Amino acid sequence: MNIITIDLEDWFCHDNYTQDFNWHKYEVRIEIGLDLILEELDKNKIKATFFCLGWIAKYQPKIIRKIYDAGHHIGCHSYQHQLSYRFNKKQFIEDTGKAKMLLEDVIGDKVNSFRAPSFSFTKSNLYAFEALVELDFEFDCSVFPTTRECGGLSDFEYNTPAYISYNGIKIKEFPMSLYSFFGKKIVYSGGGYFRILPYNFLRYITNKSDYVMTYFHPSDFDPGQPRMKHLSLLRRFKNEAGLNNSFPKFQKYLSEFNFINITEADKLIDWENAKTVFLK
Repeated sequence: MNIITIDLEDWFCHDNYTQDFNWHKYEVRIEIGLDLILEELDKNKIKATFFCLGWIAKYQPKIIRKIYDAGHHIGCHSYQHQLSYRFNKKQFIEDTGKAKMLLEDVIGDKVNSFRAPSFSFTKSNLYAFEALVELDFEFDCSVFPTTRECGGLSDFEYNTPAYISYNGIKIKEFPMSLYSFFGKKIVYSGGGYFRILPYNFLRYITNKSDYVMTYFHPSDFDPGQPRMKHLSLLRRFKNEAGLNNSFPKFQKYLSEFNFINITEADKLIDWENAKTVFLK
């Protein structure tokens, strides 16, 4: 099961990058990478899940509508890409609910899936799962089942879709996929990881994996985007490495493997016999 998802955000859409939310002052480049993605998905007859920012739905609704009209599945990626653990439960509900409403108003359809910005669900904000159920989401794709810069849930012991149970609620979880390499869990299937790793290695891991969750961004395929020189050298490397060769690699990946979106994957899973992860 290879699942393809796109986190729909522009090159500046991250609270750690710009340190402000006056995004109107930045150059809009989102359609450069997005059009490449949509064309390649169409060429390979693939329907993806796009996790979209509510801010884009508010100020650039035609972009959301273009994706939806092409037959893709629309999910929610917060309003303005603030890390989820910076909110308390009430603030998280307000931010996520606002984004969900804006997206649903644009597409005229229910938004049933969520991904936290930068996979920022941690032990400190497990209430977010309760909030998602209260907001009538069916699927979450926020769990990064190991530690990382912006969060991670190492208690999630399965590398497959499963139910999450927390404080009396249950929700279907599609976690990030990891691969055990010489005893170390590595991420490979999205963002900077995908851009940096050699293609033959990506192909090998994908062939060996029963479950692959990918995540890409329009900026992954825009080598002309402005550079954020105020960031740390490590963060700049993660943002900029592999940009010149990433799209041919993406093209090859889509042509060699079969991909489905979240709603298609949901229909293939025997949820009655699925594992449950109890968080506390």
